Amino acid sequence: MPKLPDVSHSRAVNAFEKAGFRVIRQGKHISMSNGERIIIIPRANPVDAFTMGGIIKDAGMTVEEFKKLL
Repeated sequence: MPKLPDVSHSRAVNAFEKAGFRVIRQGKHISMSNGERIIIIPRANPVDAFTMGGIIKDAGMTVEEFKKLL
């Protein structure tokens, strides 16, 4: 898996919004959906690379696609 940069939760939310996801709930974690998939982003700065890799996979994207959206 390609190396992920350190990403804050707010940058991750912005990137996923560009990919068509919308925030559906906020609290200790941020829930987002594109109508077909739901992803959960923890409020952490930065979000751990291993965790972010799993979130990207759950969103149906590749790391390269996510990096382009940052």
